[in-house]
Amino acid sequence: MTDGVERARALLDDAARTLRDAAVPDEALGEYVEPKAVLGIRREPTMRSLGRVWRVGALLVGSSLETGGRVWSTGLITRVTDPGRSQFVSVSAEVRRAYRAAAQKGHFAPGDTVNHGATPIPLDESLVGSSAVLFVDDGIPLVRWSPAAGAAVPLEAYLADRVGLLVDPPRGATD
Repeated sequence: MTDGVERARALLDDAARTLRDAAVPDEALGEYVEPKAVLGIRREPTMRSLGRVWRVGALLVGSSLETGGRVWSTGLITRVTDPGRSQFVSVSAEVRRAYRAAAQKGHFAPGDTVNHGATPIPLDESLVGSSAVLFVDDGIPLVRWSPAAGAAVPLEAYLADRVGLLVDPPRGATD
């Protein structure tokens, strides 16, 4: 394993340890599941829990036994609330309502934030020269806001900034 990949792992482990030690609240990680029809009867979609994570900008850092030592690029975010009835206001509103209903059906706690549609990032040699959010170039782990974003910053500085904001948010940010 290259030094850059090992460095990325160490930085992410340190970030998780700092967040855990500071008791920063984590969020749910879920998978949107559309069950197959049984005997021709269509069942409602649900979300399956995959564990807990901290949202650190463009990355989700594992915080639980199930997710520890792993990282994902962010996907979609849903707050677990009563989905209400279909209003047919807009397609995007109906999609959000369907995600809320799936999260509620998946037995996530009311008010919890569920990250879903997240893409796992393997912490191995595939990071070298990758076009993903997290990658290694010239032995240095780097992160960018999205795979389409051209600019990247060193992972170490990125985590120091983002984790610092989570551990010690600016005054008024949590009011």
